[in-house]
Amino acid sequence: MKFGLILFLLGQAYVSWRTFKILPFLFWGKVLVVVLMLLALLSLVWRFVRMFQGVSSLQFDTFLYNVGTSWLIVMLYLLLAFLVMDVGVLLHLIPKGFNHDSAKASLVVFGVVFALMAYGYLHYDSKNKVELAVTTTKVLPKPLKVVMISDVHLGYHIKKKEFSEWVDLINAEQPDFVLIAGDIVDISILPIKEQHLEEEFKRLKAPVYACFGNHEYISGKADAEKFYKSAGIHLLKDSVAAFAGVNIVGRDDRMNGHRATLHSLMQKVDKDQFTILIDHQPYHLEQAEREGVDFQFSGHTHEGQVWPISLITGAMYEKDHGSHQRGNTQYYISSGIGIWGGKFRIGTSSEYVVATITSSKKN
Repeated sequence: MKFGLILFLLGQAYVSWRTFKILPFLFWGKVLVVVLMLLALLSLVWRFVRMFQGVSSLQFDTFLYNVGTSWLIVMLYLLLAFLVMDVGVLLHLIPKGFNHDSAKASLVVFGVVFALMAYGYLHYDSKNKVELAVTTTKVLPKPLKVVMISDVHLGYHIKKKEFSEWVDLINAEQPDFVLIAGDIVDISILPIKEQHLEEEFKRLKAPVYACFGNHEYISGKADAEKFYKSAGIHLLKDSVAAFAGVNIVGRDDRMNGHRATLHSLMQKVDKDQFTILIDHQPYHLEQAEREGVDFQFSGHTHEGQVWPISLITGAMYEKDHGSHQRGNTQYYISSGIGIWGGKFRIGTSSEYVVATITSSKKN
């Protein structure tokens, strides 16, 4: 954690220094731009300080949150752009002095980063529908359609209007039931209460089953549980439900170091029936295979949200996004319908999954 914070501060310092050097402005013009960059960072710090103090103003805190978290992504791409330019100068691929007090170089760096941010925002706003065909040898009363989402992250940046559009997308599929693999809440329950977001969940025309994610713990698990209940969400917190001829097993998030083992949960199910596991964080996928789970749905990774962070998540997890198979167990790891922080998707997509489960056997 400390190492990550040090790297982050070094990145901020490098970007500020290179910005000061490259801009063709007078001294105080350069200082103003660097100060604005620092304020963008401090807006995120201020937002978290206010959160820990229990202070909330929907409009003001939305502004702080959006500016601060967006700056993290902008800073990442400025860092990459400056590094590429500096390496280019060292290798004599770019003329020496091109990256100092240069209007042309400034237009290249800030123009490219602005274009990427515009693309990333538009791409985030376009939700990708992933269709899955799941076949089982176990008997089902009928073919089932399931809409599965993860990482909703409702709060200061994903508000009622945007979530309402997602509810419409889900209802349009006419699913038999809906699964949510955690992180419905972002960082605080306060903006969710203020916007009465439970009303949108009640518009869903199918039963909703969900497990906790790590952000439910960050925001406060007791408040999150109350919200799930008020929204009519069936919370599966180390528990099992039976619906439409299938078992739905929901694990508590691994933030709970004392959560039940998957082995103990699977003792509660009829293994002759099709079993779906929802577990927010896709660690130890071999457990589902070992316990005879038919299908596991997870989220959490966001597939890194933006490149090159997606390279890191790809190295961290056995599977950080998409379909996967282990023995007779099928998996889908979602990049999430929502997002944490700045609303940018570069090299990844926001998605919702529509799975059709059919049996190769007849009743």
